[in-house]
Amino acid sequence: MYWTLELASYLSDAPWPANKDELIDYAIRTGAPLEVVENLQAIEDEEEEIYESIQEIWPDFPTEEDYLWNEEEY
Repeated sequence: MYWTLELASYLSDAPWPANKDELIDYAIRTGAPLEVVENLQAIEDEEEEIYESIQEIWPDFPTEEDYLWNEEEY
């Protein structure tokens, strides 16, 4: 299983919170690449675990804090 920003972007508008099956269904319905569906299927699901955001699936997903952007300057 591997994630990239491009692949993770297909889940940015997913109906969070969601379980694994709901995310797979969403990815298929929205026409996400096969790699996204395969990555979701590779997740080890523990009793219908509910995911609150992409960060729970891909912990390395960059957040706004990861960018060196100072809003006060602009």
